[in-house]
Amino acid sequence: MKLHHILLATTATVVALSAGSAFAQFQKPEDAIKYRQSVFTVLGNSFGKIAAVVKGEAPYNKDEVAKNAAVVATLSSLPWQAFGSGTEGGKAQPEVWSDSAKFKSNAEKMQLAVASLNTAAQSGDLDNIKKAFGAAGQTCKTCHDDFKKK
Repeated sequence: MKLHHILLATTATVVALSAGSAFAQFQKPEDAIKYRQSVFTVLGNSFGKIAAVVKGEAPYNKDEVAKNAAVVATLSSLPWQAFGSGTEGGKAQPEVWSDSAKFKSNAEKMQLAVASLNTAAQSGDLDNIKKAFGAAGQTCKTCHDDFKKK
C-alpha cells in the first residue's frame, strides 16, 4: 500500500474517532492542553515543510507538498475541541475564552484557508500553492497575534 493511502486511511480513522468524541471532556485541563499543543506541533511541522518550498529553501516535490498539505488540512479541524471551558492555560491567552466568538471565527477562517491550500497543493500548480500558502499563513499569524502567548 502506498504511503499516501496509509496516511489517508490513518487520517480517516483519527477523524472518525475524534468526530464521535468531538465534545468529550478531557480528564484534566492538562490533557486538553497537551492534546491541542500536540496537534499544533504536528500541523506546524507539515506547514513548515511547505513553507520551505514556498520560500525556495527546499526543492519543490509535488508529492511531498501534496502530502503535507493533506496532513495540515486534516489536522486543522482537530485542536478546537480542546479549548472548552475549564481548559484554560498552556500557550493560549485568556482571550481564547473571553472572546470565544472571535477565536472561533479565526479558527474557521484558518480551516477554510488550509482547505484551499490543500486544493492548490493537490493540483500541483506551484504558483497557486504559493498564493494559497500566503493566505493560510496569514490566518495562522492573525490567530497567533490575537490568542497565543508570546
